[in-house]
Amino acid sequence: MANGQYGVDLDAMDQVIKELNHVLKEMGTSKSTAENSTYLPKGALGEGFREQGELYGAHEKMKGDISSLIQLVEGLVDTFGKKTSKVRGAYQDAEADNSIGMR
Repeated sequence: MANGQYGVDLDAMDQVIKELNHVLKEMGTSKSTAENSTYLPKGALGEGFREQGELYGAHEKMKGDISSLIQLVEGLVDTFGKKTSKVRGAYQDAEADNSIGMR
């Protein structure tokens, strides 16, 4: 590369995109687990005590909060992946244009 020029490692960008897609896939599993696999059966914490309803309500609220947070992070990762893919494509196009211009 000549002095003052820059380069972009397209393979590294491909790897970033691949890893972000893997993160998204795994987050789907986490979201499903948070929503469906944190069951707290009635009576599991005891019965007839004053805070019983509040405790079960807090559990349900936490499940919803965790699901919402996962959804926010999923959106962030998805947006970053799409933008990275778009930038990668732009660099690849620019590289192709430059190589054609040099001929």
